Amino acid sequence: MSSINLSGSRSASLKGIKARAKIGNALTLIIVSAMAAIVLLPIWWIFRSSLMTNNELYAWPPSFFPSRWLFSNYAETLETFKFWLYFSNTMKIIVPAVTGGTITATICGYAFARLRFKGKKVLFALCVGSMLLPPMVTLIPQYIVWTRFLGLADTYWPLIVPYFTGGGAFSIFLIRQFISTIPRELDEAATIDGAGPMRILGSIIIPAIKAAMIVVALLIFITLWNDLLQQTVYINTEPKFTIVIGLSMFRGGLKADWAKIMCATCLSFLPGVIFYMIGQKYFVEGIVMTGMKN
Repeated sequence: MSSINLSGSRSASLKGIKARAKIGNALTLIIVSAMAAIVLLPIWWIFRSSLMTNNELYAWPPSFFPSRWLFSNYAETLETFKFWLYFSNTMKIIVPAVTGGTITATICGYAFARLRFKGKKVLFALCVGSMLLPPMVTLIPQYIVWTRFLGLADTYWPLIVPYFTGGGAFSIFLIRQFISTIPRELDEAATIDGAGPMRILGSIIIPAIKAAMIVVALLIFITLWNDLLQQTVYINTEPKFTIVIGLSMFRGGLKADWAKIMCATCLSFLPGVIFYMIGQKYFVEGIVMTGMKN
């Protein structure tokens, strides 16, 4: 009789645990959904505003949905907002910078993770420490070098070439952390077979850190896509304007025509959202794996 009561109490306790787990999961889902809604609300508000008339935008209380979905606003906006020109100019910067930054970050990260040379720890400490240096501190000296000494004012080179030196300190750090999770036994086995450092990098390391490389490429892409400050400093003529400069000028020229401004804003962040959605799986994986080390 006691064994029956014991088994019944165990089953009851298991049911209680499962019930509490379901309640916890439901509450977690509600909280996460609410937070996601809060994050997405500004994006929805911009998109919804782009499909309204200016009179509707100034109406009070504001409506959550447009009374008429005016997709014609986008056609009218494209007549004055040179989106395709700005997009093309932006990609002229992003494609070589992302390519060069990803490749050099991989090489630098591999050197810090695997190779032995004098001053490695000091150089890596300086590299990581440079992340604490505000960009404004180096902006003026860099501008003087690029414009006065190299004569590259109003060109894309000052925005591209710096990414060929490792793609940024965080990119090097991220790649180095990923490579540190790969067992050294694989390198040693390849060395016994006669493979050199570059062959080990190409045959063993790169296939194992594709996620990290995609994260680096995404980070560089996002940085360049949103970098209004440096692009404004180095680019001065309209035919060379990028997305962020063109959007800033477009907004300043229209002033009160918020419907078209919102259309231009949606067009400007849409490519960035698409690229991020494509690589979000690797982005999350890369951030999670950054601090892990065998």
